[in-house]
Amino acid sequence: MSALSTSLPGGTWALGDLTVTRFGYGAMQLAGPGVMGPPADHDGARAVLREVVDLGITHIDTSDAYGPRVTNRLIAETLRPYPEPLHIVTKVGATRDRQGGWPTARQPDDLRRAVHENLRTLGLDALDLVNLRLGDATGPQPGSLAEPFETLAELQQQGLIRHLGVSNATGDQVAEARAIAPIVCVQNMYNLAHRHDDALIDMLAREGVAYVPFFPLGGFSPLQSSALTGVATRLGAAPMSVALAWLLRRSPNILLIPGTSSAAHLRENAAGAGLPLGDEDLAELDRIGR
Repeated sequence: MSALSTSLPGGTWALGDLTVTRFGYGAMQLAGPGVMGPPADHDGARAVLREVVDLGITHIDTSDAYGPRVTNRLIAETLRPYPEPLHIVTKVGATRDRQGGWPTARQPDDLRRAVHENLRTLGLDALDLVNLRLGDATGPQPGSLAEPFETLAELQQQGLIRHLGVSNATGDQVAEARAIAPIVCVQNMYNLAHRHDDALIDMLAREGVAYVPFFPLGGFSPLQSSALTGVATRLGAAPMSVALAWLLRRSPNILLIPGTSSAAHLRENAAGAGLPLGDEDLAELDRIGR
């Protein structure tokens, strides 16, 4: 593992007993268009994963639904035997249909099958961290997670899962999950323009639980995008760099998993996340989502 692992932007965070770099990597874009099928450039996809390790990133986010089974197989093909510091986070609770949709799959048998499939495709005896994906493609939806989360807690007790988390969850669902079994992370959509989880992030930070935002540039209105571009232009940086740097500054428990299918873009994201932001920059950015 590269010595750069301790110099990546943001330093490290503890997911339970797993220490990971706060700057991580999301593998979803390694699959084909629409997150279906194999990548157009198989060797290029493997090069991205090797760059992840070379940069010292120790947190890869994936799912057997990506492809399906494409990104997990690429990870195993490229990185096994896995470097000791590297931790792979996966998620269950959704599958894929032939139209590229994401139908839910949260019945106990669905989840047991998904965990065993992740173990098989990643070539692992136990999964470091499994997130239960809730809601649907439109976002979190209210409702109890007791039955599916209890199923994952049982698999954890069997030694197949080390740590648990939830994804696409409401605040009530986070509280319900924590009453069933400890969680080490929440993975929701959050960025400069979508600040709905501000209170949840602050509460989780006090409790030592990670928050992993996805879509760092998702859902911006034209006006919000213009404001972000204005700050980025003044700083001589890309909007994505500003968005990632702001997230790292937002709270110490925020972990980044930006995705890309390009090794060069991965390096750009890692460098950009370390962009220094002054008080004036932060104040201007903070107004975007208010």
